[in-house]
Amino acid sequence: MPPTPSHRASFSIGSEIAAKRVVDVLSEVFFEGDAAVAAFERPDGQWSVALHFADAPDQAWLRELVATSAGNEFADTLAFDTVEAQDWVKASLEDLVPVPAGRFVVHGSHDRDRIAPNKLAIEIEAALAFGTGHHGTTRGCLLLLDHVLKSSRPRNLLDLGTGTGVLGIAAAKALHRAVLASDIDPASVRVAAENAALNEVGNQVRVIRATGFAAPDFGRCGPFDLVLANILANPLRQLAGQMARHLALDGRVILSGLLTHQAPAVIAAYRARGLVPLKHLRIEGWSSLLLRKIW
Repeated sequence: MPPTPSHRASFSIGSEIAAKRVVDVLSEVFFEGDAAVAAFERPDGQWSVALHFADAPDQAWLRELVATSAGNEFADTLAFDTVEAQDWVKASLEDLVPVPAGRFVVHGSHDRDRIAPNKLAIEIEAALAFGTGHHGTTRGCLLLLDHVLKSSRPRNLLDLGTGTGVLGIAAAKALHRAVLASDIDPASVRVAAENAALNEVGNQVRVIRATGFAAPDFGRCGPFDLVLANILANPLRQLAGQMARHLALDGRVILSGLLTHQAPAVIAAYRARGLVPLKHLRIEGWSSLLLRKIW
């Protein structure tokens, strides 16, 4: 059976910096896997930004979104077409290079044989699930995880809002311990479980579908010594109280998915629940936070 075509919206923009900024904004809007967003350099030096959808998008709404994130002149050039799913995924993978983050390297299958043996390789394919490792938030979380593991070996681990499973897989590979991973999106749950198996930690990373902490598994597996949560600023603020209750005393939490200007409000919400900031990374306009529970 031939693959189902995907719906594509694309436009060109002048520089790599502008393209990355627009991709970050659009990725935040479609964070639950409603679209795949990517940018690629063209031979003429321009950058192409493309969004791929399983179903036809609302064109007027999408033009408004591009106008807000990139400007009216780019929204006016937005073009819509369809493309075979296998073609754009293949093209995306060919342009994705390995991403180093401390001891970790996130890569696609096409770079499997190019990763240094002294690195912890995490193979993640491009898909309609958030987190190939190329986003600043994922890299920030991996760098903070590497930092934590230099001085401690947490036993109870949670990857909340796992997406593709990259953070849970990284923790399992580094510590050789069980990791509970959760996501609200059924597609992400499936993709994360498949990626865990692909990375030979399928017996260590258990993926469940859950909204926030609303599942009995959290109570049974906690309190957690380390929680990884790469979500968004508003959900992170709303989860501060529950996060504190499920975190062990002196436990650490790594938070990301927030723009740099959103970090102070998130820090304040967690400080009020007994968590103090230890480290703050800023990558490509995004913040990643490491906090410790002191009471």
